[in-house]
Amino acid sequence: MAPAPLSPAAQDFTLKQLQGDCARMVPHWAAPQASVVSPVPPSRIHGIVVPPASARMLDAMSEYGD
Repeated sequence: MAPAPLSPAAQDFTLKQLQGDCARMVPHWAAPQASVVSPVPPSRIHGIVVPPASARMLDAMSEYGD
């Protein structure tokens, strides 16, 4: 049995209200400790297959980031 849909008035809320709800929930959330990640040497990377279309897309992205 599915829950009854909310009335239109119950669905309408503003971004300010959402931000307020999130701010009130912050004390209930625990952030994980930051971990130190070491780079992996290229010699250990194997078995990765990149489809040609994805490789072309990534190759073309450098034009936008420089």
